[in-house]
Amino acid sequence: MQPEVVGFSILLIGVALVVAKLIRLRFKIFSTFFLPSSIIAGFLLLFIGPEVLGSLIGVFSETDGFEYGFLTGPVIEVMSTLPGLLINVIFASLFLGKTIPKFKDIWMTAGPQVSFGQTVAWGQYVFGILVTLVVLVPLFNANPMSGALIEIAFEGGHGTSAGLASTFEELGFSEGADLALGLATVGVVSGVLFGVALINWGVRKQKTNYLKNPKDFDESQLRGIVDVEDREPSGVLTTSPQSIEPLALHVGMIAIAILLGRGILELLVMLENATWNASGDLTIVGYMPLFPLAMLGGVLVQLFLDKYDKYHLVDRDMITRLQGLSLDYLIVGAIATLSLEVIGANIGVFLTLALVGITWNLLAFLYIAPRMIPKNWFERGIGDFGQSMGMTAAGLMLIRIVDSNQDTKALEAFGYKQLMFEPFVGGGVMTAISVPLIFQFGALPVLIFTAIVMIGWMLVGFLYFGKKDASDII
Repeated sequence: MQPEVVGFSILLIGVALVVAKLIRLRFKIFSTFFLPSSIIAGFLLLFIGPEVLGSLIGVFSETDGFEYGFLTGPVIEVMSTLPGLLINVIFASLFLGKTIPKFKDIWMTAGPQVSFGQTVAWGQYVFGILVTLVVLVPLFNANPMSGALIEIAFEGGHGTSAGLASTFEELGFSEGADLALGLATVGVVSGVLFGVALINWGVRKQKTNYLKNPKDFDESQLRGIVDVEDREPSGVLTTSPQSIEPLALHVGMIAIAILLGRGILELLVMLENATWNASGDLTIVGYMPLFPLAMLGGVLVQLFLDKYDKYHLVDRDMITRLQGLSLDYLIVGAIATLSLEVIGANIGVFLTLALVGITWNLLAFLYIAPRMIPKNWFERGIGDFGQSMGMTAAGLMLIRIVDSNQDTKALEAFGYKQLMFEPFVGGGVMTAISVPLIFQFGALPVLIFTAIVMIGWMLVGFLYFGKKDASDII
């Protein structure tokens, strides 16, 4: 892979993002449903690449040299590699620049949402594995590892789905990555559609406490443009550029977190090979991707900074911008190299999992959230619904719609929730090892385990938080 090809591919993604933003501004349907420009850009490149344009040229013409459409083989290779690399940047950045709060404060502020979010996430495993065993394996001869795809795609999103591509490949389930990416796309789009529909329903049924007329959505918010008078800095300069460029410093912090995660992963693999996998028959950590441990590396870096960094060198807003940049490029690269042929060959499996995932998430929000979240359940629960459909940003967007002035503390609770959520599911350790667990132990034991955990979180939510008075929740 030549360096100039890498550079050209990155430039091409940048151009696609700009074109996608212009399309989003020009055609109201995209902004009405809050579809991110990165997804539009990904589909633009998918259409001009080998899966669509290249295939059409092959069907209707015998012209050689267009099997990759307007792209090339090396460019496709670079784009398919980017997601597996950038997912580490995203997860290493999750906690950098954030002061790790006390557990009690997190628990009493975000505990109800933690219980609800964990219930939904583990339920995606339960119902995904259940429908795989009962329907997909007998009818479609599906791989039992398909049972993990709903959680990987819906809770994990495009980043996690693409980041696990190498794990799917190593376990002989290479089509799993394309199915997960397709499901993640369905999740994001349906999450926004159903999210906005739920908000309209909530206003009509007086479930919302602050939003009274969803038709008054700010036009700038719909278009994705921040009004000039409302624009805020995207970060602050914590160092003088003549000593070190602040952006370079923050990239370096992320790099340290990723390298720490890599070191931890290597130690865990060594431990596994020296203990339960000494015979080579029980590999679990060896199939684990780097990104959840990169997240742990980020926590370690932040704990060190909290204790020793008297200059406050790391700015959270700067980290967030780097994280957002990585996520946009990751989504474009993942969708641009999506295999439509694989999805078409497994369309029964794909549609069934999508239907089960959407149905469970909707029912959980409508019937479980009100019984677990005693205070402002709609405003707090809608963010978790958006996240459970495939994108944290969708959850944040839905919260901002129903609680634009942050009267309910839903946004604060949503942020705290991630500290007790993402290390485990939604791209955390369980997400990373779920497919290896099914591969090693079979789907039924994993189904039993996930059902026990789901029921445990349901009991915490119903019997502990659900019984509390609204005044007990911060």
